[in-house]
Amino acid sequence: MGQRVFVKVVGFSAAERHALNTVFRLAEERQGSYALWVPEAPEPPALLLLDGESPDARAELQLPLSQQAKVIWVGANAPAQSWRVFQRPIVWPRVIYAIDSLFGEEANVDLDLGAETDAMDTQPPDTLPPEPVSEPRALVLSADRQQRLYLRARLALVGLTNVDEAENGGDAVELARRASYVVAIVEHRTPTVDGWFVLKRLRQPGPSRPAVILTKAHASIVDRLRAWAGGAAALLATPPDPAALDVALRRVAAEHEQPAPTLVVPSASP
Repeated sequence: MGQRVFVKVVGFSAAERHALNTVFRLAEERQGSYALWVPEAPEPPALLLLDGESPDARAELQLPLSQQAKVIWVGANAPAQSWRVFQRPIVWPRVIYAIDSLFGEEANVDLDLGAETDAMDTQPPDTLPPEPVSEPRALVLSADRQQRLYLRARLALVGLTNVDEAENGGDAVELARRASYVVAIVEHRTPTVDGWFVLKRLRQPGPSRPAVILTKAHASIVDRLRAWAGGAAALLATPPDPAALDVALRRVAAEHEQPAPTLVVPSASP
């Protein structure tokens, strides 16, 4: 990590805040550190940690200063732009593990927060897997931020709120190399490589063989055959029809514990 990361926190109980402050204090002993954001901070917050039970949480998302920050949401009914979603009781080491994965710190979390900090909620398990099995992950690849937000919203409607984003094909392939996804929505026209390359890489044997939704405008019969031959479960037009996308995503969500088929959606013409 190497630099201080400012985190804006909205909501949470006194006990939860105490546990979080302890985590930040222990982070000072590592190469980088986290700090609670205050108006006097030298830069905007890089991360929002929002309590879904707080009436101020959703309002925070509308503030200009918060537009570029990643969002961790705690609780139900997470907004589409949430980068990670956690439920109570909060296992703080897992939250910090996720933050470390974003900002580049080696995820080696061993925190003893003390008996007075609601130990059942805050003590780390003996081993800390990257993600809980109960939280399937999705990947969205698009160079268009608004398109990514829209696709995140469609994913959230079928219960897939744990979503990673990539702006180019190379980043998407690298993310899939390091994490396991049940579905990837891939826009065909993206920087560095096209959707066919990403589809081929995501469908290769490995730790992650997600269902791939590839978007490509004006898909020809040849495109459809190519998508089918590449392991695609469907080929949708761009922008994808909400009903067709919903059907495909619900099928993937229902099958996420089994080998998932590949799904393809086309992108706009030049």
